[in-house]
Amino acid sequence: MELIVALDVDNISQAEILIDLLKDKIKIFKVGSRLFTSEGPEIIDLINKKGCKVFLDLKYYDIPTVIADAVKIAGEKGVFSTTLHISGGRNMLKLSVQQKPRPLIWGVTVLTSFDENNLREIGVMRKIDEQVENLARLASEVGLDGIVCSAKEISIVKKVSGLKIIVPGIRLNKTNDDQKRTLTPREAKELGADYIVVGRPIIKSENPLIVVDTIRKEII
Repeated sequence: MELIVALDVDNISQAEILIDLLKDKIKIFKVGSRLFTSEGPEIIDLINKKGCKVFLDLKYYDIPTVIADAVKIAGEKGVFSTTLHISGGRNMLKLSVQQKPRPLIWGVTVLTSFDENNLREIGVMRKIDEQVENLARLASEVGLDGIVCSAKEISIVKKVSGLKIIVPGIRLNKTNDDQKRTLTPREAKELGADYIVVGRPIIKSENPLIVVDTIRKEII
């Protein structure tokens, strides 16, 4: 299992400090909406120049042609992998997969900040497990490269697809934040995750290297 570090910081200077500190141990860095909105494609170029890979986590969701074009541009920019919402539908997914060049495409099932009350508020009457299973099956049918899900749903995804699994919302201990369906790195490994994404526990630490080493001992 591989550790991806989320660069959930405000600007490229803060990101570069973390990359330089961790790049001997971490080869994939996640760029989300916060940092990409601040810095744009320049952050992609920086990570690539440092000899690392970009996981562009923008969770695309729009009409098929718009998302397909975005995926193709990401490929041209040298992005290693990117995310889109499986709930964007079959046509959006299929057209995205057909793009050349393109990064690896990870399909997002249900955000780890969601519980079943949140699903009902947006009109989804299924339980979380049922929704994750439905979306994972669709992702497998259209040929996505992997699935993004909570560690608690890994077994459900494995039941309906053979795709790689990337798990966000990893916490080293119990916390009170906006994540509702979390597990530890060791638990994610035992359940069969292929990648885990860790942000706050690393970047908010006084010594990110020590936290990275602690996590790596749990998953290697």
